[in-house]
Amino acid sequence: MEEGSAADVAVAGDRAAARAVLEAALPRVDAFVQPAEGRAKRLLVADMDSTMITVECIDELADYAGVGRDVAEITESAMRGELDFVAALRARVALLAGLPEAVLGQCLRERVRITPGARALVRTMRERAGARTCLVSGGFTAFAAPVAAEIGFEAHRANVLEIADGRLTGRVLPPVLGAEAKAEALAELAGELPREATLAVGDGANDVPMLQAAGFGVAYRAKPRAAEAADAAVRIGDLTALLWAQGYPRAAWAAG
Repeated sequence: MEEGSAADVAVAGDRAAARAVLEAALPRVDAFVQPAEGRAKRLLVADMDSTMITVECIDELADYAGVGRDVAEITESAMRGELDFVAALRARVALLAGLPEAVLGQCLRERVRITPGARALVRTMRERAGARTCLVSGGFTAFAAPVAAEIGFEAHRANVLEIADGRLTGRVLPPVLGAEAKAEALAELAGELPREATLAVGDGANDVPMLQAAGFGVAYRAKPRAAEAADAAVRIGDLTALLWAQGYPRAAWAAG
């Protein structure tokens, strides 16, 4: 496809076995093993924190609130799948009670950065394949809405922080968007599309049901549970790896 960047290699037999062989033989290469037909997907559902952006927003808010270490420890355990995601989310948000609402905007400006390749991935899929795109996050709408707009997603779904008198109350408004809700969102957004036409990308244990529900689930710089559940893993490259995987040459990429 492009010397020094990407190549198509024909393989036969079991895909999981072929992927294991390729990853072992080429440890500095991201390997995607999939059918040659139907590579360009028509739905993208993506996680936000540590996938489409480089940080975990709740950890950054906790840093502003002075409870960074406590929240980060819960986050790591939840992303590894050691804790129930919804319970862990509520426990972390409770530690943010009293934080001024204005800190949300400050955090967005000062800490949130778009992951390299995110804009090109979303915009290319929309422009070249007419793909539906949705950011589906267990994080918060205060970040998901502007991040989705900046990257170019058509839609977003996330949790809503309760705010009263200009401060966080320490609660999330129901319903809470957790692991199963991500998979349900993918199924709803897919509509009548065949499963094989759908792509999901995420990094944490709460993304596993979504990754497994998609026709092609990709773990991005992921925790072990997500990497094991996914059809492929991006360990080396950025999010444009998902464009190479779909057969898009660099000349076809939308400006990102």
